[in-house]
Amino acid sequence: MSERVTIQDIASALGLSRNTVSKAINNTGPVADSTRAAVLKKAAEIGYKQFSYLKVSSPGSAGGPVSMNLSVDPAADSDNKASAPSSQGPTEIAFLTTGRLDNSHFGSPMLDLICHEMSLVGYSVTIYRLLPADIAALRVPDGIRPTRTAGIICAELLDRDYCRMAADLGYPIIFVDFPVYTEEDTPDADILLMDNEKCITSFIRQMKEKGYSRFGFMGDRFHCRSFFERYRGFRNALETYGLTYDPAISLEERFEAPEFDDYETFILYLKNRLQAMPALPDAFICANDFNALDLITAIRGLGKRIPEDVMILGFDDSPESRIITPTMSTVHIHSQAMGILAVRMLLSRIKEPDMYSYTIHAETTLVLRASTDRES
Repeated sequence: MSERVTIQDIASALGLSRNTVSKAINNTGPVADSTRAAVLKKAAEIGYKQFSYLKVSSPGSAGGPVSMNLSVDPAADSDNKASAPSSQGPTEIAFLTTGRLDNSHFGSPMLDLICHEMSLVGYSVTIYRLLPADIAALRVPDGIRPTRTAGIICAELLDRDYCRMAADLGYPIIFVDFPVYTEEDTPDADILLMDNEKCITSFIRQMKEKGYSRFGFMGDRFHCRSFFERYRGFRNALETYGLTYDPAISLEERFEAPEFDDYETFILYLKNRLQAMPALPDAFICANDFNALDLITAIRGLGKRIPEDVMILGFDDSPESRIITPTMSTVHIHSQAMGILAVRMLLSRIKEPDMYSYTIHAETTLVLRASTDRES
């Protein structure tokens, strides 16, 4: 038995499903009295850490038919009113992140929208920024407890072990972006992503129509689910439009070597990689705007011009993409729409804790600027 006891451990010990155990512990559905008693007894025996809070009714787990309502105004939606906390139930939504709150699509616009929409249905939002030591120790913030926490939103939380642990805590939970699981099963969880493929496909199609055929990718595709989907969109678009994938003109490393602790050393590495290419591609598709900015620095360090010598497409539409010269073509993420979807997904999970887990992709928009504006 692992040191951290989960609902699955109880289910395995009793030969029951996770859904049944979750219903018994959290009182979220009909369970025979004898089954409930057996579950509670086993939870106490093996040290399930939420055992002292078993009468709380909010947390739940996945399983059951999907029923989604993505209307914009929670205050005007009767389904949302049904998801509002009772006078004696938990009223806090925990927002967990490892990122800065002012960065790109996980920044203040999305968080402000989440706080506002949750307040309309009686919930408050508490922000917990997890430090590397918290992640390594699989440490849950002290403020997260069944007596106060109605649900959890995780944003830019990309450690595989921590996300698996968080998904097993028993709370209604959604993840905005998610790790890439390649050697193990993906945890059952509700996931909100932006559309990571459509705009890349559109960009490659438009560039092919202008006569360009050589495209490279820049970024660690295993960094997160979004990066992986962007890389997948890049590869699929090449195949769709009959273009050749050439790994020699891509930069797909994980960029985790110790020598990259120094930014100047990292840029030197990129310059050396670019010089080793047989020729620069017509355009680089970058996993995000910050990868693109690093690449632009390295390209300029070699005396090359953008877009004349190579075109650059970023992703996120960060403020930096609009003020750099030349301005950067990118993919715009609708932060407020992401916030609304995050709220709707979590309220749906609070209301129906036993429905199957699901993933939603929010629309994105291709923004073409000067970094890809050149004559064929």
